[in-house]
Amino acid sequence: MTTSTTLDAPAVAPRRSAARARWLAVLRTPVGAGAGLLLALVLLLALVAPLLWSAEADRVAASAVLQGASAEHWVGTDALGRDVFARVLVATRLSIGLALAATSIAVVVGLLLGTAPLLIGRRGGRLVTAGVNIAVAFPGLLLALFFAVVFGVGMTGAVLAIGFAGAPAFARLSQTLAAGIADRDFVAAARIAGVGRFRVLVRHVLPNIGEPLVVNATIGAGGALLAFAGLSFLGLGVQAPSYDWGRLLQDGLSGIYIHPVAALAPGVAIVVAGLAFNLFGEAVAKGIGLTTALGGGFAPGRAARREAGRRERTRSEGAGAAATDEGVPVTDPGAAAGRPVLDVQDLSVTFPGPAGPVRPVRGVSFRVGRGEAVGVVGESGSGKSLTALAVARLVELPGEVTAGRLVFQGADLLTGPDRAHRRLLGTSFAMVFQDPMTSFNPTRRIGRQLAEVAEEHQGMNRRQAMSRAVDRLRSVRVPAAERRAHQYPHEFSGGMRQRAMIGMGLMGEPALIVADEPTTALDVTVQRQVLDLLASVRAADDVALLLISHDVAVVGQVCDRVLVMYAGRVVEDLPAAELGTGARHPYTRALVAAVPDMHVDLDAPLPVIPGRPVDPAHQPPGCAYAPRCPLASARCTAEDPALADDETGWRVACWHAGEVADVAVPGAAPVAVSLGERA
Repeated sequence: MTTSTTLDAPAVAPRRSAARARWLAVLRTPVGAGAGLLLALVLLLALVAPLLWSAEADRVAASAVLQGASAEHWVGTDALGRDVFARVLVATRLSIGLALAATSIAVVVGLLLGTAPLLIGRRGGRLVTAGVNIAVAFPGLLLALFFAVVFGVGMTGAVLAIGFAGAPAFARLSQTLAAGIADRDFVAAARIAGVGRFRVLVRHVLPNIGEPLVVNATIGAGGALLAFAGLSFLGLGVQAPSYDWGRLLQDGLSGIYIHPVAALAPGVAIVVAGLAFNLFGEAVAKGIGLTTALGGGFAPGRAARREAGRRERTRSEGAGAAATDEGVPVTDPGAAAGRPVLDVQDLSVTFPGPAGPVRPVRGVSFRVGRGEAVGVVGESGSGKSLTALAVARLVELPGEVTAGRLVFQGADLLTGPDRAHRRLLGTSFAMVFQDPMTSFNPTRRIGRQLAEVAEEHQGMNRRQAMSRAVDRLRSVRVPAAERRAHQYPHEFSGGMRQRAMIGMGLMGEPALIVADEPTTALDVTVQRQVLDLLASVRAADDVALLLISHDVAVVGQVCDRVLVMYAGRVVEDLPAAELGTGARHPYTRALVAAVPDMHVDLDAPLPVIPGRPVDPAHQPPGCAYAPRCPLASARCTAEDPALADDETGWRVACWHAGEVADVAVPGAAPVAVSLGERA
């Protein structure tokens, strides 16, 4: 099936009109209108002045040497009788041109340095970042003088000197902006799809940081103009017979006591042009909602915090039961029918902390079989989402992922080439992120973002990939899929964005869908539609599902099996049918009891789990749930129970599994209401 890829004009109009409205709003303000008009006049003068006044500026008149201001010569003449006013006008082109050339060099070099961590990885990026931090600590003009000595005296050397001197500030800005975009869900989705680093940078990062860079470049051009004039004034920039405003200022200084206007004219030109660039940049920054604290290309800055050093990756050897360095028991997740789609054993995620390593995920083990739906529940901070990111290999440095076994579709994700892993994860691993607002790149159309997966992994051309994207949107029940494929994410509702995100996962042939809070921020009707869609996809293609959610009732209805996580560990693994009435861990029972239902007493306080979740940086000895557990004993505070198979079909990590507290504690008592009644 083929579809037309002709651009849908109504879909493009809202985005173009929004951008046009922002710029018109800038020009409607007094500062924006005045600065814009002044900048336009400066640029126009740079174009036409050499054509109109070059002859007069170069005409030597021995009889008119060093004359003062007059009707014939508005600001007097120089030592050769040439009209200073005409020379100031003609010098506009060279002054502005050189400043723009230096700014372009600063922006390009700054972008290369600032985006280096995305292109060459964190290890090489740390070296580049350290160099930028050192350079940005020095005043820009001091760096310009240093580079002027390196590159030599003259116009070319001055352009390179000012460009390289301004690069550290642009590098710091682009690094900060790129780091913020790189953490967004749509970038993670592109990585899962196997998109290379360069394409991620060009297609997803740069379009989203373009506006602040343009604003900062405009402000930086004013700083470059002043810096260039300073170098020419010192004799390091433009050399005779060429001249710019800095050179004219130096020439006029020799006769300042005879007629100071000749020295004042180029100085006024420098100030006016510099103000035009700076004020227009300030107005644009305010108009599009940015802050001008970003600074120009020659503003001094502070050294940034050093990134944490990367530890060498270590792995646990062997597949048998073992213990981590914290004494957390590790058990095999048990048998699975046939070859499991995902086989995880002893998965841990470690981050450096001020008091030592922090392990928000500790010794997680589980398997997901073909067509099986496994739910993961737990309070915020229990390690659910981080476990999914670790499986998808999306935990970046300084985070460290270790595992005894991490096998997906028969491939060991801990060994082998990264390119092969990206291709496997890009085609067989689908991930639906929890925030539909950040799941897609806001600067690219939905259809093109889906088509990128097919182009990257399935070798389709642009038209074929777009046809596949439309077909996948149609398969996830997006109405008018062909028209919708040419729309931007902001034109989709939250539920439609989640459907499109699922459609992106179906661009390949996924064997596993990881849905991380897929119904967050959606109303109950849309939640039901998204969950029904996931169920239909799973049934149609026998796709395994790993559903991460805070909603215990939803997980109980959708999944076959439930993993309950607390403090980075799986504390119970049980059939979903037993979740409502047969849970054996006190924490699982407390989670179920905390879910309100239609029969709750409105006059009574809602049941809650007493206490607060454990801080991953301060794990208590023994069972992490002991301080909140009504069944806790001395053994619980001293020994951490293993996740043991109780020979009835599920695993539980508790010294008092199945026991009931003598004293009723809100949220800790077992409940007899089935999850099917908790709609």
